Amino acid sequence: MGNRLKVPSTRHGNAWLYKADAADMYRQWPQPRCIISDGPYGLGKFPGEAKTTKDLAEWYASHADAWAAEAATDCTLWFWNTELGWATVHPVLEQHGWQYEELCVWDKGIAHIAGNVNSKTIRGLPVVTEVAARYTRKNKLQVPSGESLSIKDWVRSEWQRSGLPMYRANAACGVANAATRKYLTKCHLWYFPPSDAVARMAAYCEEHGRPNEGWPYFSLDGEKPFDPAKWSIMRSIWVHTHGLTNVWSEPPVHGSERLRVGDAYLHANQKPLSLMRLQIRACTEPGDVVWEPFGGLCSASVAAQEIGRRSYAAEVHESFYEAAKDRLRKLPSEHSEAVA
Repeated sequence: MGNRLKVPSTRHGNAWLYKADAADMYRQWPQPRCIISDGPYGLGKFPGEAKTTKDLAEWYASHADAWAAEAATDCTLWFWNTELGWATVHPVLEQHGWQYEELCVWDKGIAHIAGNVNSKTIRGLPVVTEVAARYTRKNKLQVPSGESLSIKDWVRSEWQRSGLPMYRANAACGVANAATRKYLTKCHLWYFPPSDAVARMAAYCEEHGRPNEGWPYFSLDGEKPFDPAKWSIMRSIWVHTHGLTNVWSEPPVHGSERLRVGDAYLHANQKPLSLMRLQIRACTEPGDVVWEPFGGLCSASVAAQEIGRRSYAAEVHESFYEAAKDRLRKLPSEHSEAVA
């Protein structure tokens, strides 16, 4: 961590909230296993937000770079935006160390536009969606030449370094053909090999392959033999929920969950806690750290607190910061995994 920056902050339970620019906080926060980004969309709905996506990619670039630099190797990033906003920023996310996994769509339902569309003037289909793109940290490993390779290319390169034919990887792993078909393939059907498979390939290469020339086969640091524990955190967590698809049918936030100032909504785009819990549960375990760089009303932090994770959020706007602080303080100090 860098030098501590003193800014207004509050803590409730395992939720930390700072009145600051998130860019100034990343090096002070502990490594995240999950980042939920719900920042500018380029719609001009918040103080200082541009009304176009023109400069959105450039705005997010430094954040994406810092996220990758500080995140754990098994970190997942959820990036919220409009379809156009996400498409604009996507190349920057990939350039700065994030690997695209899938696009999830929040379907707010027909009630979201009922009574708000003039059929005589509208020139397209009413929009009732936002998107949340899921990315994982793009990890790379070195080979003896000093080159850094993707995990997929690294596994294949390490086997090739042994001089053994590809098909013998099957014997090494004790399978009929899964090793060459899944772990060593160059195509899109590649599968991240489990620790025991990599350990078996490493041992087989040491025994039957060329001399390793001082760089143990499948060594993660070039010095020590293959480390199963370190290997297991080179891949992000995925906690599957049966029946859940990438289309999330959930109405906009209403009722007691919606924060208001008089008769008006305090925040134009408050996210449902149900979706925040869904995202966090999918890629973390109890006690893990969740970052919410653009806090707003801190829905991700509230959800994280409810289900036993630790959250770190930043918000620069006074009204949002105070509302989020009050919202967090109203939560029970102890989490409850019973929350649906």
